[in-house]
Amino acid sequence: MEPFSFASSSALKLPVSIRINNLDGHQKPLPASVLLRRPDLKHVGSINNPYSDLHVTVQLWADSKPLTAPVQTPYKAFKNQRLWNEWLTLPINYSTIPLSSQLAITVWDVSPAGGAGTSGHAIPFGGTTIPLFDKDNTLLKGRQRCHVHRFKAADGLSSSTTPFILPLGRHDQKKKEQSSEDAEIAELERLEDLMKKHEMGEITENKWLDQLVFRHIEQLQHSVSKKLNENSEYFTQSKDMVARAKSGAPLEECIDPGQFFLYIDFPRFDHPIVFTDYEYPAPPISTLQPQKGSVPDVQLKPPPDITLGPGINDETQEAGRLIRIFDPETGVKENPVENKYRRLTRINRDGTPDRDAKPSAKERDELSLILSYGPTQELTPSEMDLVWRFRYHLSRNKRALTKFIKSVHWTQPREARQAVQMLPKWTEIDVDDALELLGPTITNTSVRAYAVDRLRKSDDDELQLYLLQLVQALKFERPEDSDAAPEDAAQDSSLAKFLIARAAKSLQLGNFLHWFLMVECDDTSPGQTPIHRKLFAKVEYDFMVELMDAPDGPARRKTLLRQGELILVLSRISKEVRFSKEDRLRKIERLKRSIAAPENDLLTFDPPLPLPLDPTISITGVVPEASNVFKSSLFPLLVKFKTSKGGDYSIIFKTGDDLRQDQLVIQIILLMDRLLRKENLDLKLSPYRILATATTAGAVQFVPSSPLAAIVAKYKGAQPLLAYLRANNPSENEPLGVRREAMDNYVKSCAGYCVITYLLGVGDRHLDNLLVTPDGHFFHADFGYILGRDPKPFAPLMKLSKEMIEGMGGANSPHYLEFKQHCFTAYTTLRKSANLILNLFALMSDANIPDIKMEPDKAVEKVRERFHLELRTEDEVVRLWEGLMEDSVGSVVAGVIDWTHGFAQRFRA
Repeated sequence: MEPFSFASSSALKLPVSIRINNLDGHQKPLPASVLLRRPDLKHVGSINNPYSDLHVTVQLWADSKPLTAPVQTPYKAFKNQRLWNEWLTLPINYSTIPLSSQLAITVWDVSPAGGAGTSGHAIPFGGTTIPLFDKDNTLLKGRQRCHVHRFKAADGLSSSTTPFILPLGRHDQKKKEQSSEDAEIAELERLEDLMKKHEMGEITENKWLDQLVFRHIEQLQHSVSKKLNENSEYFTQSKDMVARAKSGAPLEECIDPGQFFLYIDFPRFDHPIVFTDYEYPAPPISTLQPQKGSVPDVQLKPPPDITLGPGINDETQEAGRLIRIFDPETGVKENPVENKYRRLTRINRDGTPDRDAKPSAKERDELSLILSYGPTQELTPSEMDLVWRFRYHLSRNKRALTKFIKSVHWTQPREARQAVQMLPKWTEIDVDDALELLGPTITNTSVRAYAVDRLRKSDDDELQLYLLQLVQALKFERPEDSDAAPEDAAQDSSLAKFLIARAAKSLQLGNFLHWFLMVECDDTSPGQTPIHRKLFAKVEYDFMVELMDAPDGPARRKTLLRQGELILVLSRISKEVRFSKEDRLRKIERLKRSIAAPENDLLTFDPPLPLPLDPTISITGVVPEASNVFKSSLFPLLVKFKTSKGGDYSIIFKTGDDLRQDQLVIQIILLMDRLLRKENLDLKLSPYRILATATTAGAVQFVPSSPLAAIVAKYKGAQPLLAYLRANNPSENEPLGVRREAMDNYVKSCAGYCVITYLLGVGDRHLDNLLVTPDGHFFHADFGYILGRDPKPFAPLMKLSKEMIEGMGGANSPHYLEFKQHCFTAYTTLRKSANLILNLFALMSDANIPDIKMEPDKAVEKVRERFHLELRTEDEVVRLWEGLMEDSVGSVVAGVIDWTHGFAQRFRA
């Protein structure tokens, strides 16, 4: 079977169009005697002049109903033929029209005296109706010849009286057989078919020969049309016209109708357009929907099995047929009567019975299990009732507030009012629970304001760790007025006001809030709605207004503008270098010339400018001689800045790449490092800084280091990484010949990154994105794949290569045992803060992070699976990590991946 390429009509987002070409045909002139008897006929335009002015209207119909208003051709004066050659566009797209669509086309004549079907001074000259889809459900295209039914306005009825092709009866079939004997008519039909193929590109074009054929076809059409009119049997003698005129017959009975054809054109497309309708989702088993907020994520049961009694639907019985009807309410997981009962039991005027209620031993166990649930786990109706009943007892437990919020039926005004009154009485919650209350499932403004009040007690350093997620949480804010536009949420949002107030007081918070908001405003992808862009733009505007009222606000606002100009210049230079057709050496020379150019103003910054990537660093200019271009597909720039303290600070600036996912991973690593340090566990993590300045541009801190692939290639031998550490940190007093501090840096940082990259599901790990600094700090780079995604099949869950173990002295070395102990401790410590990390990912569910937006509803679940919260004892955690390490070290696939990647890199070089 040959392949058939086509497009679907539902994907054709173009308006319906038609070109009105020309009207061809002749009619016998009226005798003077008829005009004398009927002076009203002499005012009809087509009677006075065979090329009188006519206009055409087109209207779309479907299922005997009009879908659009009619559109018409403009006024045009004819001389030798009625030729419009005008495109008409209807106010409807192909993607929305039904299969039964057809065009009702009417040619209008002029008659001030009026007549049947008159519209003002216009009377129908004739009409025709043509469908848009053929019998194969394919959209018509190209030229069409439509028979014009004289003196009738086109109708779009399903059984139209004005079809564009006349149906053949028995007499018509006989005429067709007779006309086929006429060589002139047969030749015309053959040439018209060939001309259609020529227009569709099926016949090779030959301009000078085509012109001769076209002229011949026009002459043949004129001849055949005239011949058909001469053979017309409508009037046999002119005395018939006189007789009809004397009797006062209507216009159509006094004029010879003749034979007329209207030639039109439909648009041509590269592929056939096949009709496809929009497929609506299947209706649920039950149409009974619970009230919003009462039972989240209602699960529907399959239809129940029905067991019939004896004699029912038995065909042998004569009692008659019984009809079985399925009750849709039986498909709901919950009983509506029980729902009503639960709501009634919660109605309590003063709450006295619940205030004194204390759980039994069994109920305490159930409550403890509920409190251990993760932030994404929903409560069952019975669990919601249990938490609500003992809410006063649980108010002394800070971990129970989020579960209490989930147990409230917020659509019940009295219950919602009681819940809000409980908030001030609750024990102060932690930051992770406050972040959960700012998530997408919490819509009550009082609850969100309570969470913001908890965040007010965080210092600037802690708040900066969550700032990226708090900016995303603005999407979940709702205006107090339900009729207000969603972007007006910034005006009433307690979160927006809090962020603006804190950012106006802190240079660092203000710097990062500004750039986070600017990136969201710059995001025009389908994943970012215009409403959200307006929301972020409003917050940015309010932040600038707040800055102007601060003592140092005008200067800080000017600083932000200068940062924007710097990023704009670097982006322009980066694009010029990237798209130039020069080799890498010439690109480097171009970069140095651009930096040194006076118009770019990059050599000196006066006063010093806080670096957007790290506002604690003030830069005074760029060093052109130290600039470089990396050997990569995007040709990122290495830009070296001079600092106000006399040092230097190097960054990598790139365009054409979305750095927001890398920025998120680095932020989580910074947070985990802080959590580990709180437990007195310093794993010597040194995550580099990343700042996305646009959706396709950003800056990365440059850390002098060497990838493991380069180390293996340079230090040939059994333990290349150990040789690298020994060369940069020699010590004769240590057993492995490496300075103790450097080995400590390597072992601890290696353990920290192994745990963190496993939890985040970082993929595409190979020896080129594993790096080591000269002083022994190990770290990962390039986080293009997270949450378990990996471009290579069967990749291990954690990257622990033999080269990394050899750097510790081997699997039997005491350093390797120390490494394993650090992994166990770090994993156990981070599991205690699992809720905080899960809540941060939940707030990023609507962010345009590539690996999150693929499955936003599963992103949090993928991270939760890596924490293995179901493990209760430390021994279970130790066994888990022992298995992970054995799988990673003994993975043959991992070694093949590293070898394949290294071979590919050498081949490209």
